[in-house]
Amino acid sequence: MMTTPEILAKLQSLGLASYKKVLLNHGINEPVFGVKIEELKKIAKPIRKNYKLSMELFDTGNYDAQYLAGIIADETKMTKKDLRHWLAKSNSRVLCGSTVAWIAAESVHGYELALEWIDAKNEAANQAGWAILISYVGITNDAELDMARLNKLLQRVQATVHDAPDKVRYVMNGFVISVGVYVKELTLLAIEIGKAIGRVKVDMGQTACKVPSIVEYIKKVQDRGMIGKKRKSARC
Repeated sequence: MMTTPEILAKLQSLGLASYKKVLLNHGINEPVFGVKIEELKKIAKPIRKNYKLSMELFDTGNYDAQYLAGIIADETKMTKKDLRHWLAKSNSRVLCGSTVAWIAAESVHGYELALEWIDAKNEAANQAGWAILISYVGITNDAELDMARLNKLLQRVQATVHDAPDKVRYVMNGFVISVGVYVKELTLLAIEIGKAIGRVKVDMGQTACKVPSIVEYIKKVQDRGMIGKKRKSARC
């Protein structure tokens, strides 16, 4: 198995200037080589899950290495301290809302940390907290979900989303969608909340990305007969 220095050298050799430019436009920070996700997954395949290596890779601060760390992370060994460290050490806010949130959601600490972070006086933590909840409802059986709490969270989004910072606003919008898509009992409520919220506007910077419409997105999933179908993993 490759060591962390060997992996960094491999990542550097796979970096593409054109892809790096795309990543920078999406808010990724240096250091970053610009390695496509498909290449990261090829490196991860023989490694599978490796807690120690994932921690070492994340500590490099390199975006590509941190994303790879998320692919090979062993969620069963991640502690709250580890997850808080990852949130603080993330190369960019993008990772807070993706890699960090995915691994947290798959761990036993995800739900508790999500509720803690959405109340934090820190935008990165807020973003990660709502992102954890997006994944959490998508991979957790409905019988294990606190429906009353999710109901209150939906109401909270309706009341506060338009006043939230851009990146937090984006994941709050995504949370309503996720509840509507993955939690049958709350689908109709999520649609009603979506109607009340309307279009959520977010400055997406130098990208072509758009904020999905809550109502349109959920109804498209309804039309495909896929409401309530859970995901096997939070990671993408």
